[in-house]
Parts: sequence; C-alpha cells; structure tokens
Amino acid sequence: MDERYIASIDLGTSKFGLCVARVKGDDVQVVYYKETPSAGIRASVVQNPMKASAPLKKAIEEAENELMIKILQVVVGMPRSDVGQETATGRIERTNPDEYISEEEVENLKAMALESYPLDDANSQIMYGAVAQSFSIDDQIQLVESDVVGTLSNSLEGNFKVFIGSRRATTAVDKIFNSMGIAIAKKYFLPDVVAKTVLSEEDRQSGVALVDVGAGVTSVAVYHGGIMRSYAAIPFGGRTITSDIRTECSIPEELAEKIKIKFGACMPGKLASLSEKVLQIRLTEPYKEVSVKYISEVIDARCREIIDAILYYIQESGLENNLRGGIVLTGGGASLVNFANLFKEVSGYEVRIGFPRHLFSASVGTGVYNPSATSAIGMVLAAKEDRLPDCITRPEPVWADAPEATEEETTADESADGGFFVPDATYESGEQGTLIAEEEFGEAPGQAEEEPKKEKKKKEPKPKKEPKPRKERIFWRKLGENVKTGLLNFYDEVTREDDENDNKE
Repeated sequence: MDERYIASIDLGTSKFGLCVARVKGDDVQVVYYKETPSAGIRASVVQNPMKASAPLKKAIEEAENELMIKILQVVVGMPRSDVGQETATGRIERTNPDEYISEEEVENLKAMALESYPLDDANSQIMYGAVAQSFSIDDQIQLVESDVVGTLSNSLEGNFKVFIGSRRATTAVDKIFNSMGIAIAKKYFLPDVVAKTVLSEEDRQSGVALVDVGAGVTSVAVYHGGIMRSYAAIPFGGRTITSDIRTECSIPEELAEKIKIKFGACMPGKLASLSEKVLQIRLTEPYKEVSVKYISEVIDARCREIIDAILYYIQESGLENNLRGGIVLTGGGASLVNFANLFKEVSGYEVRIGFPRHLFSASVGTGVYNPSATSAIGMVLAAKEDRLPDCITRPEPVWADAPEATEEETTADESADGGFFVPDATYESGEQGTLIAEEEFGEAPGQAEEEPKKEKKKKEPKPKKEPKPRKERIFWRKLGENVKTGLLNFYDEVTREDDENDNKE
C-alpha cells in the first residue's frame, strides 16, 4: 500500500498552524504539528504578503529540518471573513434514463451550476466552494445526494449553496507560496472541513451550530440533515479581546495577550477567590495595579457582543428551533475560561467545546488535539479523502550513486526513522559511527589539506572455531554431570567409612 505525506497550513490571524501527516491507506498519523506567531494577516485575510512570508518561511524550514524532508506542496484554507452565500441551481436532461444516476453525474451537475453562476464582478470575486442542498428527479423532490445516487430519472436538478469571496485574498496566498517555491495542492473552504473533523454524522443530522472562535474572525456554520445550511462570520475574535485589555489597562499588546491567557475569564461574578487577586504591572513608577475581576469584566463585555452577533446569524438561518445538538465551540478562543458557560447562559442552548475527533493517530504530543488545531487537522483529513499526491520529498542517501558501498558505510548513513535523510549535505563515517557534515563544520581554522595517512598492515584474523554439533554438546554436558555426581557420591562414601573407622577405634 502506497505511503504518502500531506502538509497543511492554517493561515490564522495570530498564528500559523503547520501540520505534516503520514498517510497509508485509511491510516493517518500526524508526525509534526506546531503553531508559530503570524504576521501580515488581519481577520484571516492576508493583508501584507511580504510580512506574512518571513515567519511562514521560518516555520516551514523548522519542520523540514526536524523531519529531514523537503515540502514541495501544501494544502491551505481560504479566508473565513467577507464571504457571501448565494443560491445556485442546475438541471440536466439525461440521455439514458434507464441507467442509474451516478456520483459522476451529480458532480458534473454541481460543476455546471458553479460555472454558469453569474458573479457580480468576476475580476474581484471568486467562488470559495459550494454545498449541495437538495436534488430533484422526475417524481421526487428534496432528496439529499446519498439518496439521489442510484435512482432512475429522465432529468436531474440540484440546488446549491455557493460561497463567494475576494479574489485578491486568494491571490495574496498564491503570492506567498510562489515566492517560497512551494505549490498549493488545494485550497479548502474551512467551515465544512472543520465540521467534519469536530462533528459526528449524528450531530450534523440532528442540527447543530458550529462556532469557530479564531483570533480575528468568529464564524458560525449551521448544520441540519447532514448538510451545511448557512454560514456567516463577524470580524471579532480573540485578538479583539486582547486589544480591549490593552486599551483599558494601557499596556503593550504582548503583555495583554499573556494576561488574557493566564488570568482571562468570562463571568466575573463566578471567579470565586480569583477575582480578589490584583496584578502589579511594573512598566512605570509607581506600579500599576489591575484586578483580575476588572480584566474579567472587560473580557465578559466583548464576549457577550460576540455571542449576540452569532445568535443573530443563527436566527437568520431559520433553523434556530432545529438545533438539537446545540452549539459546539471550536478554535483557539473556545478555550477561554467560562466562555462556554456564558454562551449557554445567554443563548439557552446546550454548549460544548469541540475537539478534533480521534480519526487519526499522533506522535507529537497533545497539542494536536486542542481546539486551535482543528483547521490544520481538518485539511489533512480532507486531502486524504481527495487522494492528493505526496506533498514532500525525501533526499536520496549519499551512497545511492556509489557503485560499491560497504555494509559498514551503509549502516552508518541510514536514518533511524527508516527513510528521512538530511538534504544537501555530504557525510563521512566518524570514529564512533557518528555522522559528520562537512558543510556544517567545515575545516578547522588554519588547517591545510591533510597528509595521507600511512596504511597499517591488517592482521589476518584467526580462524573461528567451528561450533560442535548440538547432539555432541548434549553428550558432553550429560557426561560432565554424571562424572560430577559420581565423584560426589564417592567422596561421601569415603568420608562415611572414615567416620565409622574412627568410631571403632
């Protein structure tokens, strides 16, 4: 079974999430995941490609050096803000109505509907994706995709939800990766990808609102009947909360972020003894003192504003009474203390935090199972289903072109991971079997070319003794045991006779 690697990058407002996974059949193993601070991105849209390139390039190089690979292509997510949704329809008259409707026909109908949809401004707009809402055949309507495949009909009609975004935003993403010589294998519309990573099929069938709380954007995708029925986003998130703390406390943004992470919480009336703590900020004289309760009040006010906006869009979807699964919070902001409890109190829905489901294994610690990793993990799982090709290359070992390589040299150069090698480096076998990279260490200061060492005469090895056959070894062992037993018996008998003679005398 072919083994391939998939690399995904979540281009977030506050961090880049880089994930590399090994895929073999249906098995997915995450071998690398790391989050690094981002730059040049606002509300999930790349505003300054040049600023965004520097930290992203560094993050990719760190992954390549740690895994000893070269990343050739990646999958990335499209912006979540400034996305409009429209309805598109498509209809085809089937040339052979006696044949079953196939999945290929459904996909062709979807492609036709997207191609024929008229954009208001094709130069500035682009379709991020489409989700099939329902299908109709001759005598049935409101069928889902799984029900329409395999039916017989003279015609096939479909209704689709089309998501439209900015062309410039996707062009900026292309610009970043083109400058690094890395191809984009595919761009994913993140809400549906994240939903399949966090929500079960039962959740999507019964009705649920997935709220993704990012740093610059908070989005909501409403599901019912297994299909995403509505999507909306607001330009507020975790970074907005940090900005509020910075403004109210008159402190740098970096310090405000640290305070939010360590002491930030909603619902100041339920902090118990924590609300009595006072933070001393030693930036000026005299020290500035800020209570944890006041910071919580600032956070609570902004979170209530975000919740009200999300509830408005849930009501706009027309499915506010069909969310049996309640609300699921995911993204980095979902981990804010008491945010889920505040959402439940304000909305009246059942609210829980959504983590990546165990659809994969990981050898990189627990961070990959945090809510902030759902986008990067979701893209890996989607790319696996789409059967995208291998995203990386592993350099050939340095002995690959050598006509005659000894077993000792081969063993010294092999990687312990069985296939990863350091690229662009020449290695020699050291005295203790270690690897010495000439490009890394170079020549010692003031050292000229080494004089050729005199070859020592090799001593001829002594011939090894042939091991005795197994039956012969057993014979001699048994013989030795019998001789030992006989000698002990003889010694006991002589000693006993001596004792008896002594007693007679």
